[in-house]
Amino acid sequence: MESAIDTHLKCPRTLSRRVPDEYQPPFPMWVARADEQLEQVVMAYLGVQYRGEAQRAAALQAMRHIVASFDLADGPQTHDLTHHTDSSGFDNLIVVGYWKSPAAHCRWLRCAPVNDWWTSQDRLNDGLGYFREISAPRAEQFETLYAFQDNLPGVGAVMDTTSGEIEEHGYWGSMRDRFPISQTDWMKPTSELQVIAGDPAKGGRVVVLGHDNLTLIRSGQDWADAEADERSLYLDEILPTLQDGMDFLRENGQALGCYSNRFVRNIDLDGNFLDVSYNIGHWRSVEKLERWAESHPTHLRIFVTFFRVAAGLQKLRLYHEVSVSDAKSQIFEYINCHPHTGMLRDAAVAQGERP
Repeated sequence: MESAIDTHLKCPRTLSRRVPDEYQPPFPMWVARADEQLEQVVMAYLGVQYRGEAQRAAALQAMRHIVASFDLADGPQTHDLTHHTDSSGFDNLIVVGYWKSPAAHCRWLRCAPVNDWWTSQDRLNDGLGYFREISAPRAEQFETLYAFQDNLPGVGAVMDTTSGEIEEHGYWGSMRDRFPISQTDWMKPTSELQVIAGDPAKGGRVVVLGHDNLTLIRSGQDWADAEADERSLYLDEILPTLQDGMDFLRENGQALGCYSNRFVRNIDLDGNFLDVSYNIGHWRSVEKLERWAESHPTHLRIFVTFFRVAAGLQKLRLYHEVSVSDAKSQIFEYINCHPHTGMLRDAAVAQGERP
């Protein structure tokens, strides 16, 4: 049995784990591993927002343009595509890319084809909304958890290998205990979200400044290869409780410290649905996420259902990744998005004249 925290990220603890040293988890789970050269990763959520069937073709073309730009020098190591309808009734396509080098991501982001497209006046005038929500956690600032060991999705795809069975799972607080930084740091937020350019109420270009330890969770489900019994298990038992919890956070998460919650379905380049989905949640802090997970009925039902079926999973693939990041390693930019998109809803607008 291994610790979820890799050997080179271990340090003397000043904050204790939530369980005693002799704790034994109830079923096997694994985490992604990277060698000591990995210092930081980039998680980029690049969105196209539209409303209704009339704009769908243009939105898909914009999504395909973003995907094509990944073929330029310094593009991401892996990516996937998603669709969801948000609480305001807008459709959203998100291209999610992962880099294992922040320097490479920076070169890609600043190269002429990418930068010129984003800054073009056409983005303001083509009738679509756009956003990019990017975080770059250091190696000690993210954790993963998988109920399987091969073809890891998300950030696992830019890591090097998979661990053996790990200790820190199956109890409240295990998510925090898997963070290397949790050995010495409570990961508390430092300030509030702030609009530093533009006005969400007016549309146009808006930039939001994040804060230290803003928390991002991606929690996924893949039933593409599941046999009939497991497919039924997911669609008839897991999905209804999961959907209830995700809908609750989408509609009511603000009071709990959830800035944004999107339950997305993976798609192909033509917008066809795949049998893969995941939740994208931005939270004020790990503590706020933990409090909902440990106490709210919508998540308790999800947790109980997972515990009941986890040991018997064969081809149904369940996982999550959670990260915190520094404000200086975040980008939240929006173009003509409705004012409840992403960080816009909860960001404070400075009084007086805006830049």
